[in-house]
Amino acid sequence: MKVLKFGGTSVGSAQRIKNVASIICDQEQKIVVLSAMAGTTNSLVEISECFHKKDPEKANAVLSSLEQAYVNHIEELYRSDVYKEKAMQYMLERSQHVWSFSNMPFSMFDEKEILAQGELISTFLMTCYLEEQGVKVVLLPALNFMRITMDNEPDMEYIAKHLNTLLEQNKEAEIYITQGFICRNAYGSIDNLERGGSDYTASLIGAAIQAEEIQIWTDIDGMHNNDPRFVNDTAPVRQLNFDEAAKLAHFGAKILHPTCILPAKEKNIPVRLLNALQPSASGTLISNTAEKGAIKAVAAKDNITYVKIKSLHMIPTPHFLSIVFDTFYNYNTPVDMVTTSDIGVSVTIDDDKHIDEIVGVLRKYATITVEKNMVIVCVVGDLEWQNVGFEARIINALKDIPVRMISYGGSSSNVSLVMKAEDKVHALKALSEHLFSVSDKPVLSSVS
Repeated sequence: MKVLKFGGTSVGSAQRIKNVASIICDQEQKIVVLSAMAGTTNSLVEISECFHKKDPEKANAVLSSLEQAYVNHIEELYRSDVYKEKAMQYMLERSQHVWSFSNMPFSMFDEKEILAQGELISTFLMTCYLEEQGVKVVLLPALNFMRITMDNEPDMEYIAKHLNTLLEQNKEAEIYITQGFICRNAYGSIDNLERGGSDYTASLIGAAIQAEEIQIWTDIDGMHNNDPRFVNDTAPVRQLNFDEAAKLAHFGAKILHPTCILPAKEKNIPVRLLNALQPSASGTLISNTAEKGAIKAVAAKDNITYVKIKSLHMIPTPHFLSIVFDTFYNYNTPVDMVTTSDIGVSVTIDDDKHIDEIVGVLRKYATITVEKNMVIVCVVGDLEWQNVGFEARIINALKDIPVRMISYGGSSSNVSLVMKAEDKVHALKALSEHLFSVSDKPVLSSVS
C-alpha cells in the first residue's frame, strides 16, 4: 500500500480537491494524508492570537470570513444538496468549537486544538466528495492513532498498533483519508507534530504499515537543483538518497522538512516528491540508493549568525572548546556549522535570541566577533574525496565572493559555505553556471 500526502495548496479550493480526487482514484488501495486548506491555518493562528489578547470582535471577524470561504468551497464542490448540507453542518460545528474558546482562559494547548480544526475540515470535505462520487472511502481520524511521547517524539509502537487495527477493521475500503500534522500527546490532549507537519505524518504512517512508497504531493515538480526563485532554468533532480535530501531540506529546500523522512529511511521506504498541478511529471525519488560521482543540487539557508571565537589562551585548548560548546548548549542554541584551528573556533547559528548572553560568558576566555544577516550555501551530492575536482569547481565558482567559513569532511554529501546575505543570489547563480552547465547535465539523474 502507498501513502500519499497533499499539502494545503493542493487542496486549496474546490477545483483542487477535485484534482486530488482524480489523482488518488486509480483503483489501488492507499492512505491519503491531507493538510488544512491553504489559508486556513493562518486564519486559525490569527483567531488564537485574538483570544489570547482578549479581542473577540476581531476574532469573530476573521472566523466569519473563514466560514464564508468554506461556504463558497462547499457550494462549488458538491452536486447534491444532501452532501452540501452534510459538509456545511460539519464545518459550522468546527467553527462553533473554535468560538467556544473565546470566553475562557486561553492556553497553548487551546491554540493547538484550534489549529487542528483545519485538517479536520479538509479531510471531512474530501471524504464527503469521494462518497458522493461512489468511492469506497473511510475517514481514519489521526487523533485515534497518532500520538507523541512525553519527549515530543512519535510513539511508534502505539501508532503502528492502533493504525493497523483501524485498517483491519476497514479493510474493504479503497481509500483511507486521514489528517496530517495533528496528534495527541502523552496526556491525551490534542497536539501537533511540529517538525515537518503533514510530511512527517505521511512518513510515520508509511513506517507503521511498511508502505510500498510514500508520495509527497506539492505544487512543484520535485526538488530542484537550485532555488527557482532566484536562478533561471533550474531542473528537478530525479534521484536523491536520504542523506542528500535531508541536507538540502536542512539548508533551505522548502519542499521538504529535514526530519520528516527519517522514519522512511529507517524502514527503507522510498519517498517520491510529485507535483499535484502536473501529475504526469516524474518528480524526485528519494531512497537509500546513492548515485556515485554526482553533484546534485545547491540550497541556501537564510538568517544565519556567524560567531568567531578567538582564544585568549587562558586555559588549555580541550577545556576551551568544552566551555564554548557547553555555553551554546546551556542557552539551548544549536550550532549549524563548526570550523576549528589552534587558536579558536568559528560557528554558525540560526537562532540568535541568546547571543548576547553567550557572548557575555565566552568573552572571559576569547575575543568574539558576531556577524548577522549571513547565509549558508550548501552544495550536495556524492562529494567523497576520491571525486577529485569537485571542491575546486565549487571554490572557483565563488572566486569573486567573500566566504567566511567552509565546512567539508563532517559529511561526504555536502560542502557548506558561509557568506553575507547580499551575496546569496550571486553565489547561487555562479554555482549553477559552474556545476550544472550543459556539459554537466548528466549530473541530474534520470532514475525514477
